[in-house]
Amino acid sequence: MKLHLLFIGNKFIYNTPLKEYIIRNIEKKIDFISSVTYFKENDNSLFLYLENELNSSTKLIIITTKQNFSTIGKLICTVTSDNQILKENMLIPQKSSIYEDGSYLLEYKNSTANVIHIDEMQKMPEILLQNQESNAVVHIFEEDKESAVAMLSPIAQTNDVTIDVIDLIEGWLRVDIVSKKYGNISNFISSAKKLLSLKLIPASNIVLYIIETLSHHNKKLTFAESCSGGLLSYYFTKENGASKILEGSLITYSNALKENWLAVEHQTLEAFGAVSSEVVSQMSEGALNVSNADYALSISGIAGDTGGSESKPVGTVHIGIRTKTSNKELHLRLKGDRNYIQHQSVLFAVKMLLLSDKEIFFKNISKTS
Repeated sequence: MKLHLLFIGNKFIYNTPLKEYIIRNIEKKIDFISSVTYFKENDNSLFLYLENELNSSTKLIIITTKQNFSTIGKLICTVTSDNQILKENMLIPQKSSIYEDGSYLLEYKNSTANVIHIDEMQKMPEILLQNQESNAVVHIFEEDKESAVAMLSPIAQTNDVTIDVIDLIEGWLRVDIVSKKYGNISNFISSAKKLLSLKLIPASNIVLYIIETLSHHNKKLTFAESCSGGLLSYYFTKENGASKILEGSLITYSNALKENWLAVEHQTLEAFGAVSSEVVSQMSEGALNVSNADYALSISGIAGDTGGSESKPVGTVHIGIRTKTSNKELHLRLKGDRNYIQHQSVLFAVKMLLLSDKEIFFKNISKTS
């Protein structure tokens, strides 16, 4: 059954951090949202939308403000021929099966709706809708989609699960696994891991997996960023436990700071330019030296939307990975707007980190995230 997420209220359209906070909480509990729909206050088409959804076989999460909470309840009662009653200082439909502060669950025909009110700077109320499907995620590296599907499909069939394989970037596949009635996800992952031992990581959140793995091995990580502007750092610091493994990050946008903070040689910058393999190599070396971490990642590029040249067009990105015993640089020509190029750069950097130490990240897997 598909899950539809419905936002009712102008603030959910324009207050992006609040909206993203809500979606993060729902995805932690439900895992997959089929569609997201927005309505402004006093939209006359809302009643017909609710009537259609509640008379369909759907799961529905309705997010609204505290001010509009009882109004939405009235509309739902009109559709379901119900009345509102006072429970826990809330006016909610009488037929609500479960309710907690700021949240109630209503079952009608073949549909289930969870109505929640939340405003800015408030904690998300309890999500009462349950995820009835059993699912998991694995990530596969250094394998193309066609080959991965060919290898995994027979295993999926044997274990009565379905798989959905998508490309995140070149050489990085995300595989979503859903169990059928008698499916065995654990056995599927175990068999897939044997087949792709140094290419597969069973974790839904790959950054959290890196944090837990490095923490387990008492390893530290540091960054030197230019065109990504701290986005690589944010990918890690938004997750719990980042302080256990992240020494810090130097955002050296200017050449002067590349020289002064990371000891990138002036002659290197003059000869090769800031966007070059030579510079990201020295950036990673400088970051490793100043932090004494075990791994250093560096990124320098031209994210655009303007700038660039014939030899270094927009989308030219160089990434460096350095450990205490080795280093490697990668030259990319990425496509997209400024933000998409930045995100792709970060994903390639994360991929380089994982592939830089397969013994830790692929062989000694202790848990999934």
